[in-house]
Amino acid sequence: MNELVIVPHTHWDREWYQPFQRFRLRLVTVLDRLLAQLAADPRARFTLDGQTAAIDDYLEIRPEQEALVRELAGRGQLALGPWRVLADSFLCSGENLIRNLETGSRRADELGGAMRVGYLPDQFGHAAQLPQILRLAGIEHACVWRGVPEDVRTTEFWWAAPDGTAVRTRYLPEGGYGGAAGVFGEPDAAVVRRRAEEHVQALRRWQPDGPLLGMYGTDHSAPVDGLADLVEGASGEPLRVRLDTLAGFFDIPIAGGRAPAQHQPAAHEPNTSPVLITIHGELRSHARANILPGVLSSRIGLKQALSRAERLVERYAEPIAALYGTRSACRPFLDLAWRRLVDSSCHDSVTGCGIDATADQVAARIAEADDLGRGVVDLVLGPIAQTVPDGGHLLFNPSARHRREVVTLDLPAGRAPRAASGKALPHQILDTVEENIADELVPTAALDLFLRKIHGRELYGRQIAAWHLDPDAATITFELAPTSPLVFDVAEVRAAAAAAAVEIWRVEVRVQPRATVAALIDVGPLALAAVTTFTTGSPPPAALRNIAAGRRALSDLDNGLMHVALRSDGLLDVLAADGSHAAGLGAIVDGGDLGDEYNYAPPGHDRLVSSPDEIWNRVRWSGPFTGSLESVRWFNWPTHGVPVSASDTEVSGIRAATVHTTEVSTRIELRHGEPFVRLTIAFDNQCDDHRVRLHLPLPRPATHSHAEGQFAVASRPLHAEGGFGERPLPTFPAYGWVAAGGLAVLLDHVSEYELVDDGRTLALTLLRSVGLLSRNDNAWRAEPAGPQLPTPGAQCRGPRTVELALYLYAGEWHESGLLDAAERYRHPLTTVAGRNEDPGSVPVVPAGGIEVGGRGVVLSSCRDTGAEDPELRLVALTPKPTTATIRTASTTHTSTHASTHTSTHTMEMRPWQVASTIARGASKDQGEHSPD
Repeated sequence: MNELVIVPHTHWDREWYQPFQRFRLRLVTVLDRLLAQLAADPRARFTLDGQTAAIDDYLEIRPEQEALVRELAGRGQLALGPWRVLADSFLCSGENLIRNLETGSRRADELGGAMRVGYLPDQFGHAAQLPQILRLAGIEHACVWRGVPEDVRTTEFWWAAPDGTAVRTRYLPEGGYGGAAGVFGEPDAAVVRRRAEEHVQALRRWQPDGPLLGMYGTDHSAPVDGLADLVEGASGEPLRVRLDTLAGFFDIPIAGGRAPAQHQPAAHEPNTSPVLITIHGELRSHARANILPGVLSSRIGLKQALSRAERLVERYAEPIAALYGTRSACRPFLDLAWRRLVDSSCHDSVTGCGIDATADQVAARIAEADDLGRGVVDLVLGPIAQTVPDGGHLLFNPSARHRREVVTLDLPAGRAPRAASGKALPHQILDTVEENIADELVPTAALDLFLRKIHGRELYGRQIAAWHLDPDAATITFELAPTSPLVFDVAEVRAAAAAAAVEIWRVEVRVQPRATVAALIDVGPLALAAVTTFTTGSPPPAALRNIAAGRRALSDLDNGLMHVALRSDGLLDVLAADGSHAAGLGAIVDGGDLGDEYNYAPPGHDRLVSSPDEIWNRVRWSGPFTGSLESVRWFNWPTHGVPVSASDTEVSGIRAATVHTTEVSTRIELRHGEPFVRLTIAFDNQCDDHRVRLHLPLPRPATHSHAEGQFAVASRPLHAEGGFGERPLPTFPAYGWVAAGGLAVLLDHVSEYELVDDGRTLALTLLRSVGLLSRNDNAWRAEPAGPQLPTPGAQCRGPRTVELALYLYAGEWHESGLLDAAERYRHPLTTVAGRNEDPGSVPVVPAGGIEVGGRGVVLSSCRDTGAEDPELRLVALTPKPTTATIRTASTTHTSTHASTHTSTHTMEMRPWQVASTIARGASKDQGEHSPD
């Protein structure tokens, strides 16, 4: 007898082709009706899309319904969670995914019990480590649609993470999460039964026996009234039809809001389970559904903002609060910051595949998370910075390893940096600026009006550091600084001016000269350090020669580890100390794009622009600690694309004949001790319908790329697997870095890349400009991905700046120092300006820090979980087993002396394992290894 289990649900996009609040208005209507159906009929069941955000959004408007929600969830009629939102797992950090699952499961348990199924119905592919992340949360089953490869030919398979941890995964064929949506289109039992039988026949091609899963629901929908009666009317020999939640289909009890026992079976379990195929790593195939890869580069500014805000909260605010802050004061702000980060990661949010109003709301949410992170840093470090003299700086090292590197500081001109110990720091002056804000003639009768601009001692956003009134010269001069110890009373200025027989005053306002200084500084692991200043400069050590103006020409940089030559054509030749070299790096290639936010599609008659019309190179600065060059290139880019009718065999469209001259600036920098080249590429985009990429020829041809993502490094071939209704583009996401053929690009934000020219060149997308949410006639996609709505904001006009670094390596990426280089580049030392107005004050910097060692071991988070010591999350980002070493130091003070105690513990880690440990204790939540 066939059994069809109908799972009523809705796929709820919180924001998409309408902004959040517009969709919430619809949500309240849908859930009002749904909860009434569930309350009136105990046979009714509903699965709320695997995310708790929808129920929280509803209860914020209908708080009186919370008791009913708890009742329905507790008795298994309503399935909630386990996620907070359905994230795009490639466009957020791995830590974001873990917090998403933690938050959603905790909230669902509060409301009656979380559904312990990794429901992933509509994301545009799935990151490699999701099986391990699910198992860490006690979840043993997943349910997916997009990204499943051609090799999967049944409804079930084992999905294994890189470390071997596997979850039993249900594939949703024949329509995905809406496969059974058409079964109940008419309230006629005979019609329903016929359609149910047809759906069963379609599913049996994938699953010869066992209960079949019929997902009944679509976007923003609720079940028809009387669904339970329709199901019972359709059930009978030889087809049994019944209602259930997704948790009920998998036979996973809610257990009164408690997680089920974590059996954690091995990956295959040959004695108890049928033989199933095992799929390893990420799911990014185009074979069975569109994965809409254009979302990787739509509205790149959102990706940039989320990546930076995540790093700020993960690697700065949380560890600073855990190690140096007051927990009760910081935790609410960090919780709120994580809520904003998680909500922004949704698959219709950071992806940028919505209308402009939606993108604006996502950007505001990310900005709020960023503000909260910076606020926590200031809340904790501000009081410590109060002990550091004005002009000095407090520094924090976000790495769990000692750092000695060049840091750029803003100091008063004429002063030099020194360590808190009093030792002068080697440094290099990059620039000195003296700014004149005002110079005007003011009659004595109007002087009071000018003086009203002063609030306390604030004038033009700065502090009055000095003032001078000269009646003979008829001048009044104000000197401003970021902070000032001056005791100032504007009444004294008024009195002095009144006592002088002057009719017209010359009032000057200038900012005290400031210097930008590059200093070489040591900071311990996850530790603080202070830098003060003194009036006598300390010249750089004679043994260090200038990095710029090197051995060959003024267009060279050399720090002993890397040599960079800026060619007359604006391209770079790079040579590393190990002999690795790459030539002709940095071409800017602009091409047309008549696709949409979901899919890139070039015009049928594309016109690529890669040769500049003019080039200008110069040295920006030169010294022993940093050298910088700049190349400015001017390109004539077509102003827009022109869609035209297309035949069945030809891609439509051309590029306009009109052009806009675009200035592209590339700044190149080498710093002392850094084995990579820093690049900053900037331009003002005033063109539409195009894609701009950075081309980097590789030292050697590559057959695969390697990209760091969410707790893993994905290895990808030159070609993508196709088979469904879109062009299988081999464009892929990289979160932290991408490496191929001996060249790695260290990234500031998640970026789209592609290996082109048969694996000889790495192309990195700098910008993609499109004007439609979904184009009905997208030449590289067979069917619409959403409504065709204008999105002028997705043309991304205006200034665009991309920061990255180039790292060369010999051999394999994991045998080089790539991970250390990426850590240094992506997590710079952060500084807080000193705030003590007493120039002779002695900084009081608390001791602390935690050191983590081990080949391939990277720190993901250091956070306060309520225990005595912080929790560390470590990742073995290596294909080989490794040992993590955690060292902590604490200082005990007595009336006569202070003593330091060091504790060390180790933790064996399998390749690609994600593990949590208490700083001075045993590891926890390390998951279970599921052997192949």
